[in-house]
Amino acid sequence: MKKISIITPTYNEEGNVKALVEAINKVIFQEKDYLFEHIFIDNASEDNTINEIHSLINIFPHIGLIVNNRNFGQIRSPFHAISLTESDATIQLCADLQEPPELIHNFIREWEKGALVVGGVKESSAESKFMYMMRNLYYKALSLVTEHHLVSQFTGFGLYDRIVIKELKSIKDLYPYTRGLISDLGFYVLEIPYKQRERRAGKSKNNFLSLFDYAVVGLISNSKMPIRIATIIGFAFSAFSFCIGLVYLVLKILYWNSFELGLSPILILISFGFSIIIFFLGILGEYIGSIHSEALTRKRVIEKDRINFPVKIPLHFKDTQ
Repeated sequence: MKKISIITPTYNEEGNVKALVEAINKVIFQEKDYLFEHIFIDNASEDNTINEIHSLINIFPHIGLIVNNRNFGQIRSPFHAISLTESDATIQLCADLQEPPELIHNFIREWEKGALVVGGVKESSAESKFMYMMRNLYYKALSLVTEHHLVSQFTGFGLYDRIVIKELKSIKDLYPYTRGLISDLGFYVLEIPYKQRERRAGKSKNNFLSLFDYAVVGLISNSKMPIRIATIIGFAFSAFSFCIGLVYLVLKILYWNSFELGLSPILILISFGFSIIIFFLGILGEYIGSIHSEALTRKRVIEKDRINFPVKIPLHFKDTQ
């Protein structure tokens, strides 16, 4: 009998975990031909999330919990949990219930037909229209500079076959951008569209800085194009500056007494040049920072505790009836 692991990262989700477990159990009840385990990985929540999950474990022995030593972020923590699974397939699902658990049925059906990766893709969202538009623009921009195809609005919510998980486990990247790695490794993502719901309870942990960090990681993990663009723009700006300087020199020689150089064009060119330099130094710094992180060979996550993990009794509703 095939075994499926469901991975849910949490951070201050005390108002959602019980409802999520109940929703997933309804799905499991209808999938009687599989064994299921549900693994939570908590990023050192500051509310009652850990206690809520602990109490659920006492009721549902198919639930396991990994507690991180600190908040390692939304990139490192889920990937760590995924790399620990030993199942035939692994499903990643957030705790806020914005992603519909019932879509798991579709994932499993497509997986049984042979798909190695089945991804939930947002076709619309109950979140702010501005944020949805910005995400669309980001995915389009990222697709233009990457060397492989990235699925727009695929956030990682989906099912991954054990073959895919095996390849992901071999990745040593400290900040693994999962959706980019899937495409980079050449795995086709079978897309299942869905409408993203509103968060059931609590507040989103995403803010401008965290989203910006995630966007930058996605960019530098999937493309060298920004560095090449910097080189091209640097060369073009240098040529432009040389031509402008040459024109000014000729005009000054021809009209020595009447031609005034003025400070405005010089200051504008200097300011523009410095802004270009600073911008691309920032991009270069991101690449160097990424290399530095890898050179340190630190662990993605340090665990503080494990509760019922590895799960000893996967859930199978045939055995409970």
